[in-house]
Amino acid sequence: MGGVGILLLLLLAGLGVGEAWRPPKGKCPLSCSCSKDSALCEGSVDLPEILSPTLLSLSFVRTRITELKAGSFLRVPSLHLLLFTSNSFSVIEDDAFAGLSHLQYLFIEDNEIGSISKNALRGLRSLTHLSLANNHLETLPRFLFRGLETLTHVDLRGNPFQCDCRVLWLLQWIPTVNASVGTGACAGPAALAHMQLRHVDPKTFKCRAIELSWFQTVGESALGVEAFSYQEEPYIVLAQPFAGRCLILAWDYSLQRFRQEEELSAPSVVSCKPLVLAPRLFRRPARLWGGSQLWARPGPDLRLAPLQALAPRRLLRPNDAELLWLDGQPCFVVADASKAGSTTLLCRDGPGFYPRQSLHAWHRDTDVEALELDGRPHLLLASASQRPVLFHWFGGRFERRTDIPEAEDVYATRHFQAGGDVFLCLTRYIGDSMVMRWDGSMFRLLQKLPSRGAHVFQPLLIAKDQLAILGSDFAFSQVFRLEPDKGLLEPLQELGPPAIVAPRAFAHITMAGRRFLFAACFKGPTQIYQHHELDLSA
Repeated sequence: MGGVGILLLLLLAGLGVGEAWRPPKGKCPLSCSCSKDSALCEGSVDLPEILSPTLLSLSFVRTRITELKAGSFLRVPSLHLLLFTSNSFSVIEDDAFAGLSHLQYLFIEDNEIGSISKNALRGLRSLTHLSLANNHLETLPRFLFRGLETLTHVDLRGNPFQCDCRVLWLLQWIPTVNASVGTGACAGPAALAHMQLRHVDPKTFKCRAIELSWFQTVGESALGVEAFSYQEEPYIVLAQPFAGRCLILAWDYSLQRFRQEEELSAPSVVSCKPLVLAPRLFRRPARLWGGSQLWARPGPDLRLAPLQALAPRRLLRPNDAELLWLDGQPCFVVADASKAGSTTLLCRDGPGFYPRQSLHAWHRDTDVEALELDGRPHLLLASASQRPVLFHWFGGRFERRTDIPEAEDVYATRHFQAGGDVFLCLTRYIGDSMVMRWDGSMFRLLQKLPSRGAHVFQPLLIAKDQLAILGSDFAFSQVFRLEPDKGLLEPLQELGPPAIVAPRAFAHITMAGRRFLFAACFKGPTQIYQHHELDLSA
């Protein structure tokens, strides 16, 4: 006889089962054997037939009970022991044992149970012994044992548990509970088959997923998008060349969506770079034709107004701009894509920003990226005529440091930091875009990703996820996530629906506790996606 059987005989003896058998008060079904305060049923039996409110123990062995519904035992509230062995039911519903506040022993063994509802055991506040052994359970719902503070013994052996994210909570619960737990072994997946549950390391599970789903559309096309904060309120600004404006969006707290806040005129604009120097807000639109201007808002209650033209003789066809701080002063670097112009560093001097240094003349620069390496400011310029060139800040000016090998035809560069390393995303229109890592003296190739009409390869840190989005003019844009263990970008999802058309820039913003991704598109409207975290262990 098994240990549970011996335990059961001892329990029944303690409950008075050794006395002469006689029917309890009320009706004893024909398929049951009844004594003063116990009943043992087998074969065909209907639960509502068990009417005696004074029963202390109740057993069902090889019955034809098909399900345990909510409130199945409300008529026997005094039960101390309830046993199910070798029955045919497969589901236990929420509140199946409601009203059994005195129940101490619950044995549900050798049945065909494949699922149990998360609130099935609710209300069993006196339960000390629970056995779900030898059923067909592949997982257990989270919080199944919530409120069972008196448990001292739990037996889960003999179930074909799938040791995936669905049992993560169970693995975390076992070492924290003040009870002995018989867990049994994993039936799957193959890598964990036959391993004892208590030996599975919960830290190896990856049970958090993310998803970017469509949220809103902003009608006009855009070449650039930037997020900024002013007066402790977050905003988004879009560079909309066909509408001839920089459009500022704010959050509408009543409608729970983005709305237009303000716009400034900027024909053929390619970039709208914000700069907040409290209490002033500066905006630097770079225009394909007409040079680059600086707008300023002197205070929170005033509107943006033109302040100055920026280096009109040097910036003939600005294509990109970045903000950086040098020796405690705010500066802009503007990449110029014309043959006669020059990429220029402009720094604040009095009320405006004025040229401090010309960089990389005659190279038709398409992109500039500001970054810090080895504790010093650096610039990386991408050009239509040569490989990206790295400059470092030395002696009050930028000096050429090196170029990036094996990086021909790079349109744009963006960097990010992870695990103490600096990574670089290099965009190539056709061929392979690249991921590189700084080794202390040079950026070295780490990974190649196929490009099909890419103008942007944008890294973004959203919550705790390091993402990178590779845009495409001819296919779906791909979202990648950095896997810290591998140090590589792994595919996460395609962006859409709706599909974005000719993306040129991405930015993210946190608004009212929600995280959003903006995709600025050259041949279609700007699309907004919401970032969702998914718990696969739920």
